Amino acid sequence: MDQPVPASVEAPRRKPNLPSWNLTVVDAFDIHPKMRRVLFSTENFEQFAYKPGQDIVFFLPQADGEPGRRHYTIRSIDPNARTIAVDFVLHGVSLGPSFARHAKAGDTVEVKGPRGRVVFNPDADWHLLTGDETCIPGILHILENLPAQARAFAFIEVEDASWEQSFETKENVAIEWLHRGPARPSSVMLDRLSAFALPDGRGQALIIGETSNVRAQRHHLIERGLSREQVASEGYWRPGRNGGHDHVDD
Repeated sequence: MDQPVPASVEAPRRKPNLPSWNLTVVDAFDIHPKMRRVLFSTENFEQFAYKPGQDIVFFLPQADGEPGRRHYTIRSIDPNARTIAVDFVLHGVSLGPSFARHAKAGDTVEVKGPRGRVVFNPDADWHLLTGDETCIPGILHILENLPAQARAFAFIEVEDASWEQSFETKENVAIEWLHRGPARPSSVMLDRLSAFALPDGRGQALIIGETSNVRAQRHHLIERGLSREQVASEGYWRPGRNGGHDHVDD
């Protein structure tokens, strides 16, 4: 007989059964000295359903022959060209950057997804988005696809002004680029949030980036009155870890 799980013990998080796709590289080019865009096509393109802000899990070959999982956010989809754009930050010689640097037309890769809950909530009165270089694709894609009446505030911390990207969005969007220096856990974003006056109404916060920074921002916003359900948060990276995202729920 199955034994009940004590109330004090949290059941393990069940991984979703994600659809698998074989992507084929169509083109690859740099959009910044440290960011490279890869365009992919896939069979059954019309069935590739996603929400801006979601990512796909790449299975990239490692030295031992085993696949390494790497999460990358979808930057955009072009239904006319039938392509999926993914931007890779070129940090170091790890699996993701190495794949992007050497990607050429005709190369194939297996991915699963899309996945992720850091997506637009149409029921919110206003929207707050924060992140760093790794979050630029997701944040800009969300902002570009906001409905006309949506009110949004975005703060993106980057190394310097060269990382700032232009994009087209609606008039009720305010974006601020914070220059931080080299990527690292820091209080740059938390300091900016502390000075940000939360608008009236029920808001939604989408908080992504380095895990410890994300956790600090989540705690801060909850302490200021947002409910846990109003803050969707996910750690995209942390020092010393290769691959994977952290669920930040606490």
